[in-house]
Amino acid sequence: MKIKNNSSFSTIHSPLIRVAVVDDHQIVIDGLEKIIAESGIATLTGKAYSIATCLQMLSFVPPDVLLLDIGLPDGSGMDLCPKIKAQYLAMNILILTSYAEYTVISHVLNNGASGYILKNATSEEIIEGIQTVAAGKRFLCENVNLLLKKKEHNNILLTRRERELLKLITEGYTSVEIADKMYLGYETIRSYRKTLHLKLDAHNTAELTRIAIDMKLI
Repeated sequence: MKIKNNSSFSTIHSPLIRVAVVDDHQIVIDGLEKIIAESGIATLTGKAYSIATCLQMLSFVPPDVLLLDIGLPDGSGMDLCPKIKAQYLAMNILILTSYAEYTVISHVLNNGASGYILKNATSEEIIEGIQTVAAGKRFLCENVNLLLKKKEHNNILLTRRERELLKLITEGYTSVEIADKMYLGYETIRSYRKTLHLKLDAHNTAELTRIAIDMKLI
């Protein structure tokens, strides 16, 4: 279930690690809220469902650790990450997402994120990640750590949506036209498109098209 234009935050004063969550799926936030509440080492001070509500939340209650998704309805967490670090130097960003591609992981880690966890990680890994980045150290879940070591550039996995988008791009449609064909918002298409460029390590549309054809992704 998608939740838009909504946020929640509170002024909690506690020795526990203050954690805020940004994700556009209510069920994900509910699950994280339960994990954090039962951890005994952290407390949830805020939750947001978009970039806009995230920025609003942070202006009221900056957390120690921000759990941030990459795919958001009004933009990309990859773009948001360096902006947050520039404004909140003491905040530690822990990416929690389903994207498991080397280029995406390396991009956010090089742009301010202190850690990276996949959404299929265990609750123990999530709590360990929160503790680790709160202490100023880098944390990678086991699967991400293995992926970075192997650097599997050639094992690129695209979602159904990404393959559909890639096909339309190679056919010459603009982002506006693609948004209409896929029944998605323009900003969502821009976010998907940026992720595609990162996954395929393409710097422009022509290069993206060439790589897609060479790798037989369409």
